[in-house]
Amino acid sequence: MTKPTLLITGATSGIGKAAAKALAPTYRLILCGRRKAVLDELKRELSSLTEVHTLTFDVRDKQAVFAAIDSLPNEWSRIDALLNNAGNAHGLAPIQDGSVEDWDAMMDGNVKGLLYVSKPIIEKMKNQGSGHIINIGSIAGKEVYPNGNVYCASKFAVDALTQGMRMDLNPFGIKVTAIHPGLVETDFSLVRFKGDAERAASVYKGYKALQAEDIAETIRFVLSAPAHVVLSDIVILPTAQASATIVKKTL
Repeated sequence: MTKPTLLITGATSGIGKAAAKALAPTYRLILCGRRKAVLDELKRELSSLTEVHTLTFDVRDKQAVFAAIDSLPNEWSRIDALLNNAGNAHGLAPIQDGSVEDWDAMMDGNVKGLLYVSKPIIEKMKNQGSGHIINIGSIAGKEVYPNGNVYCASKFAVDALTQGMRMDLNPFGIKVTAIHPGLVETDFSLVRFKGDAERAASVYKGYKALQAEDIAETIRFVLSAPAHVVLSDIVILPTAQASATIVKKTL
């Protein structure tokens, strides 16, 4: 029996990469990202577990997204599940000091990129009469925190889009899930702080943050639910975190 097919964006690092490894025994994988060399290496690593196809594109590039998905061979044209994971935070500044370039990067990647990838895949799922879309949001899509303004806005948008998708796609038998992690120890902060490794590391000191593998396990659990069950909205935090701004640290 052929495995179902899962497409993962942002598969070259963090949650996307961990999800690829966790789901390889169960799914055929279409791994998407900007770094072809990393995708190729991940494909080699997982090829003993499952079939892997890679697509290299930036989710912010609408034409590249559509062309890449349109290029899928016939044997990869059916997509049973989509993990919209690509996205990032850029900068941490009060609104009056924010960088327009950072704002564009976050809105283009976290919101428009999710839409660009989802559109052609939704069409496939409609025709199939089934499918599962998982959007990776954030605790920042549930609570605004100081200096998080535009990043929070982008993740609030992900939350709203997920709810809207669930309503609009209900007639077609398509499940829609949002997973909203709190503090996850990945390259997230390194990107946010423009490569400042010391500042990025300080975010995760004094407590045990979530790991990418924890979110991957949550994704695996969501996808394993029976056909009549959808886990629609999940907030997952490390034990040390009570909210976007409350973290128990022992420094």
